[in-house]
Amino acid sequence: MISNPQQDALAVLTEVWALSPDVRLGQLFAHLGFLGEVHLGRGLGYIDDDEMLSILCRHRAELLARSLGPANTATETTGAANLVTADSKSQ
Repeated sequence: MISNPQQDALAVLTEVWALSPDVRLGQLFAHLGFLGEVHLGRGLGYIDDDEMLSILCRHRAELLARSLGPANTATETTGAANLVTADSKSQ
């Protein structure tokens, strides 16, 4: 039986993959492994399920922020908004 963090992680993984349709699944896993190393100091095989959910949520937020595109440019240029920071914790 799949636990809630695992089900949640799979649901967010589906969202992340839908937000980046040009990315192959292997590329996405490699990128998630890189994010795990950067933010948690551990590779993909050593990340707990709740930590993977956190990484996925962070990546989803980054993709959503990018999808805002030109409408968000004014706040980015003035530095008034910082949607995703390197040291922010899980969503």
